[in-house]
Amino acid sequence: MPSIVCQIIETCIFSFENARPSYLMLRRSKNETLYPDQWQIVTGSIETGETAVNAALREVREETGYTPQRMWVVPHVNTFFSARQDVMHHTAVFAMQVPAGSDPVLSEEHDEFGWFTLEEAKKLCVWPGQSAALDIVHTYIVSGARAAAFSMIPL
Repeated sequence: MPSIVCQIIETCIFSFENARPSYLMLRRSKNETLYPDQWQIVTGSIETGETAVNAALREVREETGYTPQRMWVVPHVNTFFSARQDVMHHTAVFAMQVPAGSDPVLSEEHDEFGWFTLEEAKKLCVWPGQSAALDIVHTYIVSGARAAAFSMIPL
């Protein structure tokens, strides 16, 4: 019987440039064994004893050097099945706003980044869950919907 776990976080990072939102996408390095050259939002593992919120903050800091201005829980759980592990993964999703005009400092895990419109970012996504997360972040967080006020995480 497959296991069900929540050991992964995903974080959509956005910024406003001239009142328009841009979304950060990262390209995994060619030397990565898992999904080389894949564009993605910040993705990482939750370490033993770590909360999902702390994992998201740590992964964003490690992969981009950013400390967010604001942070939200996204009303979305990404789910995928790993046949190799026989595990159903539930992924906690977050959104973070960072200052406009600043570039990330990439870890060795990624070799390129870009700031994209929502539609451009979604086209780069390989996995439908990340594309859906971007849509939900745009609609319920970035666009100022009431959900943003209810899902903000105090920093």
